[in-house]
Formats: sequence, structure tokens, C-alpha cells
Amino acid sequence: MASNMPAPEAPFAPPSFGGDAPERSREEWNPTEESIRPVRGRHRVAKQRGGLARSSTVLGVGVIAAVGAGGMATAQDKPAVSISLPDSLTDHLPDASSLPGVGSLISGDADSGDGTANHAPLTAMTAVADSGAQSGGEQAAGAGEALRARILQQAEQQQAEADAELKAAAEKAAAEQAAAQAAKQQTAAEEQAAEEKRKAEEAARAKAEAERLAKLAASWSLPTSSYTLTSTYGESGSMWSSGQHTGLDFAAPTGTPVKAVHTGTVTSAGWSGSYGYRIVLELEDGTEVWYAHLSSMTASAGQKVTTGETIGRVGATGNVTGPHLHMEVHTPGGSGIDPLAWLRGKGLTV
Repeated sequence: MASNMPAPEAPFAPPSFGGDAPERSREEWNPTEESIRPVRGRHRVAKQRGGLARSSTVLGVGVIAAVGAGGMATAQDKPAVSISLPDSLTDHLPDASSLPGVGSLISGDADSGDGTANHAPLTAMTAVADSGAQSGGEQAAGAGEALRARILQQAEQQQAEADAELKAAAEKAAAEQAAAQAAKQQTAAEEQAAEEKRKAEEAARAKAEAERLAKLAASWSLPTSSYTLTSTYGESGSMWSSGQHTGLDFAAPTGTPVKAVHTGTVTSAGWSGSYGYRIVLELEDGTEVWYAHLSSMTASAGQKVTTGETIGRVGATGNVTGPHLHMEVHTPGGSGIDPLAWLRGKGLTV
């Protein structure tokens, strides 16, 4: 702006503002380097190598223009503002090139290489600031996009890890459930196998017992046939001298054959008081079988007989109320036992 101002025609004298003030004498003002106060502080003008001298204010305007590149108005968007000064001041302003320390800034030192001054407007400088601000905005946008992508990547990774954990937990639960189901099925199969084994063992035992009884039945015989059981072992009553029944009664018609239950030796055959006619048959193991109330005897003492051989006939001798066979069983020690259980133990169906 200083280069466009007109040079003063007369020596500078301070103007007078007011008619009543006394007029001062005009003296010629010749400023020197000693008389001019050096510029200090924020408004100090520095010499730029590019040929453009800027104050801190100009730099501040450039920064504002750069910041406004993202949408704020720049100096190019605004119309130029004209600055006017009163004629009384402009007529007496000294030539800027004559000022010590100032003229050199706008003289040949400030010119460009071709001798012309750099009169580029400030708004042209803001275009560079605009481009820099735009580049900075692009860089900021790029950094923001990178941060966003990184956050999304981390979220996806965390989601993938969570999904993997859920999948692993589901697989583990499924495996545990399958293992429990398999264990349950195995337990059921084992129980079923054990039950089948138990049944098979029971069947085998029953079969073996049946075979044993069949063999026994082949070697043992009932004492008579066509009978009816009337009194069992251990019954109490006044009809028996001991107060209770000591044998098993087979009621049958008189003359029904009486048979040897097993191979043995007849040790006694004859009359025996209340027993009537009685035969005692001793078996190979020492057990004695008594046959009482016989009507007749076909075997004698000392005779060996075989299973099913007839040794007498049913009668009603002795202390009786009717024809029947009274049978007693005594162990080798002489104790009486239940004939019914003993016969059944031999495989016989009584």
C-alpha cells in the first residue's frame, strides 16, 4: 500500500484541527535513523527472502484463511475493501521510500529477480493455504477412516472370538450330552445283559434241578397210589398218644399195594402195637422209612428190596379209624422229620 501513495509536495507539517489553536511554525522534518524509534514487538517488520514483507498480522490472516479452507470464506470470496484517508493527511505523508529502514524493504532488495516487485495480492496467498488446509483435511479424513477401519476390524475380531467361544461351548455341550446318552445307553445295555444273564442262569438252574429231580424220580418211588392225604406231620390231636401226628397218612382202599420208596434192606417186619403190622426199611444212607397199619406184608426182615418193589398192602390194623398207610421218616440219628418235604426233596410229586 505504501508504494501506491503519492509523494508529498511540501515538507510535512502536522495539520491543525480546530480554528482556535495557535498556529505553529512550520519546520522542515528530516528523519534519521537516530531520530526514528526502532520497531519492536509484534509489529516488527522482517525482511523475507521471497521478496514479500509481512507483519504478524498478515501471517495471522493467512492462518485464518487456511483454517477456513474447509468451508469458511477466504479473502478471495470477499470483495476488495478500499481504504481512504483525509486529504489533510495524505497531502503531507512522506514518501515511504525515503523513510530510514523502510525504503530498503520496498526497494530493489525486495524486488524479484527480474527487477519487478512482488505485488501479488494476499488473496492469492490464501489459495495455497486453502490447498494446504484441504490436504490437511484429506489427511485428517484418511486418519479418521483408518481409525474407523481399525475399530471395525477389532469389533469383527471380537465378534469372531465370541462366536468361536459360543461354537466351542455348544460343541462341548453336545459332546457331553452325547457322552451322557452313550453312557445311559451303555448302562441300559449292561442292565439288560445282566437281566438276561440272570434269567439264563435261573433257567439253567431250573433245568439242572429238573434233570436232577428226574433222575431222583427214576430212582425213587411213591409209597402207594390212588391215595388221599388225610393227616400231615406235626398235627396235634387226642387220637395220637404223643399228642401230635408223627407221620403222613395216605388214605387208600384196603389191599392197595405198598412199595419201597428206594433200594434198601428190610430191618423189621411184624406187629408193633398201635402201629399194627409195620415194616421198617433202612436205606443206604441210614435213613429209616416206617410203613404202618398194613393188612399184610410180603417182605421179611433181612430182605433187600429195590425201588418200586411191593412190600405189603394197605390195611386198618392198630390204632386207626379207617384203612390208610401211615408213613414215618427217621434220620440215621433217630429223629423224626416231615415225610412230605422229604419225598418232595427226592423229586417226587406228592
